[in-house]
Amino acid sequence: MNISYKWLKEYVDFDLTPQQVCDALTSTGLEVDALEEVQSIKGGLKGLYVGKVLTCEAHPNSDHLHVTTVDLGRDVPSQIVCGAPNVAAGQKVVVADLGCVLYDGDKEFVIKKSKLRGVDSYGMICAEDEIGVGNSHDGIIVLPDDAPVGQPAAEYYHLESDWVIEIDITANRADALSHWGVARDLYAWLKCNGYETSLHRPDCSKFSVDNHDLPIDVEIVNRDACKRYACVSITGCEVKESPEWLQNKLRVIGLRPINNIVDITNYIMMAYGQPMHCFDADMVTGHKIVVRTQPEGTKFVTLDGVEHELGTHDLSICNAEEPMCIAGVFGGKGSGTYETTRNVVLESAYFHPTWIRKSARRHGLSTDSSFRFERGIDPEGVIYALKQAAILCKELAGGSVSMEIRDEYPEPMNGFTVDLEYDYVTALIGKDIPHATIKSICESLDMKILSESDNGLELLVPAYRVDVQRPCDVVEDILRIYGYNNVEIPSQLKGCLAVKGDEDCKHKLANIVGEQLVGCGFNEILNNSLTRGAYYDMFDAYKQENCVKIMNPLSTDLNVMRQTLIFGGLESIEHNAKRKNPNLRLFEFGNVYHFDPAKQNTENPIAAYKESYHLGLWLTGKRVDGSWAHPDEDSSFFELAAYVRNIFDRIGLKQGMTVRKKSTNDIFAHGITIENRGGKKLAEMGIVSAKLLKTVDISKPVYYAELDWTALMKAVGKNQVLYAEISKFPAVSRDLALLVDNGVEFAAIEEVARQTEKKLLKGVELFDVYEGKNLPSGKKSYAVNFILQDGAKTLNDKQIDSIMTKLITNLKNKLGAELR
Repeated sequence: MNISYKWLKEYVDFDLTPQQVCDALTSTGLEVDALEEVQSIKGGLKGLYVGKVLTCEAHPNSDHLHVTTVDLGRDVPSQIVCGAPNVAAGQKVVVADLGCVLYDGDKEFVIKKSKLRGVDSYGMICAEDEIGVGNSHDGIIVLPDDAPVGQPAAEYYHLESDWVIEIDITANRADALSHWGVARDLYAWLKCNGYETSLHRPDCSKFSVDNHDLPIDVEIVNRDACKRYACVSITGCEVKESPEWLQNKLRVIGLRPINNIVDITNYIMMAYGQPMHCFDADMVTGHKIVVRTQPEGTKFVTLDGVEHELGTHDLSICNAEEPMCIAGVFGGKGSGTYETTRNVVLESAYFHPTWIRKSARRHGLSTDSSFRFERGIDPEGVIYALKQAAILCKELAGGSVSMEIRDEYPEPMNGFTVDLEYDYVTALIGKDIPHATIKSICESLDMKILSESDNGLELLVPAYRVDVQRPCDVVEDILRIYGYNNVEIPSQLKGCLAVKGDEDCKHKLANIVGEQLVGCGFNEILNNSLTRGAYYDMFDAYKQENCVKIMNPLSTDLNVMRQTLIFGGLESIEHNAKRKNPNLRLFEFGNVYHFDPAKQNTENPIAAYKESYHLGLWLTGKRVDGSWAHPDEDSSFFELAAYVRNIFDRIGLKQGMTVRKKSTNDIFAHGITIENRGGKKLAEMGIVSAKLLKTVDISKPVYYAELDWTALMKAVGKNQVLYAEISKFPAVSRDLALLVDNGVEFAAIEEVARQTEKKLLKGVELFDVYEGKNLPSGKKSYAVNFILQDGAKTLNDKQIDSIMTKLITNLKNKLGAELR
C-alpha cells in the first residue's frame, strides 16, 4: 500500500524525515518495502514553461497547422508549429521546450527540433493530457492573462515533491489500510518514544442537511452479510474534474483521477479506510435501496462491461427492481457517475468479510474496496466517512444534502474485552515494562481502560482491531510499539537436554525413504491440504460426510481438508502431462484428515476429528523411454508394488508381519490392501479407476499407492535393527503348482503357509497364474515358490519333505487346493 508522507502529516504532528518515518513504521510491524520521492505529475513538468503566443499564421502547406512565434521570456521568440484548433495570438500557453521529456503512460518521448511540412518547429504547445495536468485533448491549454511569461510550469501549477512510502500490510492489519490507520500507529510510536505529537483529523461540524428533496429508503434483507448500511443523497451536483489538490493526492499514491464525485470516494477510502460507492440517483428506482442476495443465475453486467452470474452467495445492492452493485466489490454498468449526473447517492457500509471475499474470488474481481472489506473495516467509521464525503461533495460539486443520513445498524458491533495481567506481559515479553508505559501504549492505540487493579487492566479493544481479541494479542501490540530492539538479549541461555522421541524417528525414516525414492527417479511434490469438496461426492471410500469442512473457504476448489493424497497428485500429473511431461514418478508426504460424525460430542469437540500422516506414490507413462540399451517399457502395477516392498524393507516391516487382501476402494479399478496381523490397514495400491482419471482429464493409466505412515511407524516402532552375518547354510527352494478355486487369492495361500511354518519359511512368491484350457471350470492355477532356510544348519531332505507335506495338507484342508 502506498502512503503519502505529506498526507500523513495532515493527521499526526511530527518532524521526522521520510526515512525516519519508515524506520518507525517498520519497528511497529508496518514493514516499509520502498521509499521514493515522487511528483504528483510524472516528470515533475520539467522543461515546460509559460509562454505567450505573439503571432499565429496559417501553415503554407497545411490546412490545419499553424505557424506561431511564442515568447518564453528570452531574447528571441521561438517558432513553433501547432496543430491545435484553438491556438491564437495573444494567448498564454504551456510550452514544452527543446529537450523536454513528455510521458504517455510508460512511454516517453523527447521534444526535438523538427520540420513539419517544410517549416522548422522549436518546441511544442501542449494540451492538458500531454503534460498530465488533466484529461482533455480538445485543444491546447489556455492560461489566464496574468500567467507570468517564462515561469516554469511546475511553479505555475504549484507542483511540489512528495515521498511515497510503500508498506507491506500483513493480512491481520486491516486497520492500517489507510493514511489514518498508519497515522494511529505512528502516533503511538511517537508518544512512546517521547516526541511531542498529537493525532487529529477533520471534524464533521460542516455537515448539515440542506433540504429533504431526495429521501432514500433502505432495507437490509440479509443481515448476516450486511451489518451496517448508511446512505445520503446529494442533489444539484456538477460532475467535473477534481481540483488540483485532490488530483495530486490521488496521483501521488498511484490512483488515476476520474471526476470529482468518484475522486471523493477514492480519497475517503485512502484517507480513512472506508470504501464507498456513489450511485446516480436516477438509477435508484423507487428511491429505495435493498441489500439482499439474488436468485441463482441472475445476469449482471459490471462497470467494466463484463457479464457475471450472481447467486445466493453474492450480496447485492439493489434498487426496488434490480441489482445495481455487487456489494463491496464492483459497481454495475450505468450505476456510476457521469457528466450528465446531477443527483447522487453516497453509500457507506460494513459488509461481512467472508461474504465479500467469496464473491471477489468467485467472480475474479479484486478491487481496493473488496481488499479492505474482506479483511474487516471499522464499523464505527461508517458515518464519519459518509459525512466527510458529503461535505466534499458540497464543496467540490456544489451539491446540496437532500436527506437525513439513513443509517441501518440492526445489531451494533462492540469492541473486544480483554483482561490483561502485568505478570503475563512480563512473562511473555521477557522484560518488566513499567505499568505506566503499558497503560500509555494501550491508550495511544485507542484501547479504553474499563478498570484497573494492581494486577492488571481490563481493556476494551476497538472493533476495527479484528486481530486483537486475546491477552497475547494485546502484548504483541504493546511490544511492537515499545520496540523489539528495546528488549535486551539475556546473558544466559537456559535450556534442557532433548531426548529423541517417536516423532524424531518418524521424520528420520521419512527422510531416508524420501532419499531412497529420489534415488529411484521419483520427484517429491507438495500439494495443498485444502482440496475440492466435489471430489468426495464420487466415491464410497471417501465420503462427503467424512470431510473436515472449512468454515470460510476461499473458493469451492479449496473448501475441505483432504481425506487422501491422491487428488492433489492427479492434479500435478494432469498439469505436467499438458506440458509435454508425461512420464512421471511422484511422491508426497502429507497429512490427511477425517471427520466421524458418530464420535461428535460437546464435551470433547475434537474427538470426531482425526489427522494422520501418509505417503503417496504415483506412477504414469513409460518406465523406460528412448533408451538405446533397452526397448521402451510402460510403467506397471508390479513396478509400483516393488517400490512399496522396498519401502517396507527399508523401515524394517517384514513380510510375515503383513497380510495382503483385495482392495474394495473404488478409486482403484484393481487394487490391493496391505494390513497388519491385527487387521489395521497399512497401505493400499492399485490402478486408478478410469472414472477418476476422466474427472481430472488424464488419458494414460496411473498407478497409485498410499501408505499410512502413522500406522507404519506404530507397526515398526518396537522393531530392533539387528546385524547378522549372511547365513553359511544354503536356502532350499521348492515350487508348487496349486489348483484352486477362482475366488482364492494369493494372499490366502501366503497366510496359510506362514501359519504352517513360522521359523524356517523365509519367503513365499507367486511367479505364475494360469486360467484356461485343460483346467476344470471355476479353477485357476497358482505357481508358488517357497524358500526354506535354517540359520544354524543345513536342512536335510527329511525336514524339507515334512514341511512341504504339512504345507500341502493345510492348503488342501483350508483352501481346497490340489497339486496339478
